[in-house]
Amino acid sequence: MGLDRYKELATKYLNKTISPEEEEEFAAWYNSNQEKPLIIPESFAKNEKAHWTRIFFKIKVELSFKKNNRIIPPYVYYVAASIALILVFSATYFYTDNDKPWKIVVKKHIKNDILPGGNRAVLTLADGSEIMLDNAKKGILANQGKTILNKSRVDVLVYQAPKNVSNSSLKITYNTICTPKGGQFQVILPDGSRVWLNAASSIKFPTAVSGTERKVVVSGEAYFEVSKNKAMPFRVVTNKQTIEVLGTHFNINAYSDESRVKTTLIEGCVKINYDDQTVLLKPNQQASINTANSVINIKEVDTEDVIAWKNGVFTFESADIAFIMRQAARWYDVSIFYDGKLPSKRFTGSISRNVNLSELLNMLKYTGINFKIEGKTIKVTS
Repeated sequence: MGLDRYKELATKYLNKTISPEEEEEFAAWYNSNQEKPLIIPESFAKNEKAHWTRIFFKIKVELSFKKNNRIIPPYVYYVAASIALILVFSATYFYTDNDKPWKIVVKKHIKNDILPGGNRAVLTLADGSEIMLDNAKKGILANQGKTILNKSRVDVLVYQAPKNVSNSSLKITYNTICTPKGGQFQVILPDGSRVWLNAASSIKFPTAVSGTERKVVVSGEAYFEVSKNKAMPFRVVTNKQTIEVLGTHFNINAYSDESRVKTTLIEGCVKINYDDQTVLLKPNQQASINTANSVINIKEVDTEDVIAWKNGVFTFESADIAFIMRQAARWYDVSIFYDGKLPSKRFTGSISRNVNLSELLNMLKYTGINFKIEGKTIKVTS
């Protein structure tokens, strides 16, 4: 099979237009001779680089993964790297404590498969009325005082608030956006700050810019790009924590079923107040608060991994199966049941959030963990 054929099949795989016969052909070629580096030709990568960059921002390969005091051989890196170039939308790779090179597997139709989540949310207005944002038509949805609520053509809720209006003439009301399990949504607040809500999350915020601060209340997970305004600090309240910023980009993960509240700074500076403690974060740092004992730990992190969810990707860094399944439960709106002892394996890898649940589960099966889809319940066995 010549290089032109490789290009053709890889492109079809990327675009999900590959036939079952072609996928078998592609898998057979790709999985052959894995003891040698398999690098997609430079011309192939160069010609498609811009396209791939737009639709899949990053695939990380862990170079220093160790097993029994030895480094995984270089060919594993090259295989994973070439997979990263080829697969993109459905790209998946996992490393575990019994690591082997990942193989492309011909997909089979799964009965009762579960679709991924999408742009779904409920907006609650100041008077208590609700708007289903996923079903709402594009255009103006409501007025909150002098603020116009507009749903854009790309499913973003935009608050268009008047500027240079005296505080005395404004009646401040509050709106709330809640995403269900299997939902996510994006909103531009009245001050111009942009917020991405992950599944099973919420944000409560004022419908106008007024006073001496901009204060919102968050549950679940959200990514913020805060509009700069030195005169009005932006504050995010969640659990016992308050985050203070002037203008910055950061992510907060405060799910009630997680043992830690994590705040990760991408750009700018934030101050975190928790109980009687105060810490300052620098870019690429994460503050992790143990809610059981209120201890705050700060460490350097790969911020692209932290905000991968916003870009349509699950990314796991030495994650246990329980952590992965909690994310799956939120995004696919399912319940998780463990039959027997919880598997102790840990995983590092990435997969698109646009795939059906079976694709995520099938990749984990290669590590010896079994799953069964029973309606909206996932049964996990080792």
